[in-house]
Amino acid sequence: MPDLSKSARWPCEYERLQEALKLNESLSIAYYLKEDLRQIWEQDNRNQAANFLHDWCRRARASGIRVLQTMANTLEGDRTGILDWYRQRISTDPLEGTNNKIKTMKRQAYGYRDEEYFHLKLYALHESKFKLIG
Repeated sequence: MPDLSKSARWPCEYERLQEALKLNESLSIAYYLKEDLRQIWEQDNRNQAANFLHDWCRRARASGIRVLQTMANTLEGDRTGILDWYRQRISTDPLEGTNNKIKTMKRQAYGYRDEEYFHLKLYALHESKFKLIG
């Protein structure tokens, strides 16, 4: 029986990806630029991130790929907001998580007759499920 572990499949998948990238140059350029853009969050400071973003947008525009050129324009338009992350490194992940919990509760609450009960359920979202012993 062949070894189907992740490490055994990886080289085959990697080779298939490389072959696909060779066949489609636009796909290859888009793939590498996408992977490169992730590095913006790894820059040491705001100035380095600004230079990185400027360089990435320049390369995206030079690629000749319309979607990447549009994305470069969008990123340039959102430049201030993107770079502000270096001033205050916060994320909206907790807020998004709470919003998703509220949406789920609304779906589950279909048919509640008492709106006040629903509001109480919303307040209860933040209560701890486990009390510390102490």
